[in-house]
Amino acid sequence: MHPWQKKLWADLILEDWEMSNEIGYHVPVMLQECIDALAIKPNGIYVDVTFGGGGHSKEILKHLGPEGRLIAFDQDPDAIKNALPDERFTLIHQNFRFLKNYLRLEGVKQVDGILADLGVSSHQFDAADRGFSIRFDADLDMRMDQVSDLDARKVLNTYAEEELHRIFGMYGEIQNAKSLAKTIVTNRLNGPIQTVAELKEVIKRLVPKGKEHKYHAQVFQALRIEVNKELEALQEFLEQTAAVLKPEGRLVVMSYHSLEDRLVKNFMAKGKFKGEVEKDFFGNEIKPFHVISRKAIVATADEVQQNNRARSAKLRVAEKK
Repeated sequence: MHPWQKKLWADLILEDWEMSNEIGYHVPVMLQECIDALAIKPNGIYVDVTFGGGGHSKEILKHLGPEGRLIAFDQDPDAIKNALPDERFTLIHQNFRFLKNYLRLEGVKQVDGILADLGVSSHQFDAADRGFSIRFDADLDMRMDQVSDLDARKVLNTYAEEELHRIFGMYGEIQNAKSLAKTIVTNRLNGPIQTVAELKEVIKRLVPKGKEHKYHAQVFQALRIEVNKELEALQEFLEQTAAVLKPEGRLVVMSYHSLEDRLVKNFMAKGKFKGEVEKDFFGNEIKPFHVISRKAIVATADEVQQNNRARSAKLRVAEKK
């Protein structure tokens, strides 16, 4: 089959997949901005490290030629069900913290672009049994990787008070984190805290009036970050990107809270997460990336109105030197 015929056939299969796939993981945020930021080369190799429902991946494939290649990562078994029917596409069921090793297994040393859409998908929030959402009463799970033995119940019922204080203060940025940790440890003496409703009941006297939703969201964010070791995984992933990207390759990362965004911003600007940029003997800065946009790209008012998830999204772009 001629290359252009293969490309046409792949596009037709993708269109059929889109029409028949009703999983509806979530609407991709800032889709066009992500595609523009990647500056896709038709014959390039690209990585989508947060595949989810495949929204960004599908659009990347539309910009690739018959010789192009897209490799995606996702640790969520629900996401694996969304694999795209395209011979240019490979889906790896793993956390993106193992980026470099699994690319090597695929025979790939360097790529032309990497996209990461961090955070929890709408599907995960909407699946009541996953325990991510404060809207449903369900077991406190919050695992993105269902094979992991650490879930939110284990954190709440086995972590020491000092550890819970640290998690709620650092990951949830909760002002009364110390009182929250003490309340949980005291109440679990009467029996384990197993469900969303039980947790909300235990902490209800600590929740500021009129700010219930925000407070619960901060508590759940802190637990989710701890359960999935999200910040550690993000740092490990970012540290590998410089070696994996070709010169002029693009790193495109979209985050949804300040903890993630701070790590991404510092790494792109300095090549490290803390401190000042390192310099050589002559005073030249030693950093692997050139920042494309000094300010984070945010969604338009129209997109935020149509997709609430876009409200807190910040997109940052850097190019490998």
